[in-house]
Amino acid sequence: MTTTTISSTSPQPRVPRAAGTGERVFGLPLEHGPLAPATARHAAQAILESWGLDEEQVYDVLLVISELVTNAVVHALPPVVLHLHTTANDTGQVQVHVSDGGPQPTTTAAHCWAADRPEDEHGRGGSIVTTLADCTGVETDCDTDGLIDHWATLDAA
Repeated sequence: MTTTTISSTSPQPRVPRAAGTGERVFGLPLEHGPLAPATARHAAQAILESWGLDEEQVYDVLLVISELVTNAVVHALPPVVLHLHTTANDTGQVQVHVSDGGPQPTTTAAHCWAADRPEDEHGRGGSIVTTLADCTGVETDCDTDGLIDHWATLDAA
């Protein structure tokens, strides 16, 4: 079964397509602002549960989603797009991709909504993602219409 879901009122960005039976793909364009992480978590939770992930797996994936989306909103230009991908085979992995428009100019990033948060609430997102994920990376030259793709693969078996 192939599932592709895209929710948006704005133009549709490129979303990875399911290539074979059993692949599941979800894409969600997000507003570039403080509500983006919560919007992404809320939409992804229902998808991940429908894909059969257990409560702990869903929690871990949602935490990674939250960190990657927050980093995209705080440090990158729009657009921000969440992509999820999994297969129904024995690999038992979920791929989380968050695409963004590349680094914000330093002057813009300094005036971001997250800059108002206490200093001890910053700087742990990357460590959280690498601890929970089997592997992580960044693609800058892939077929994403010039967007930068930050990704993490998590165990879902």
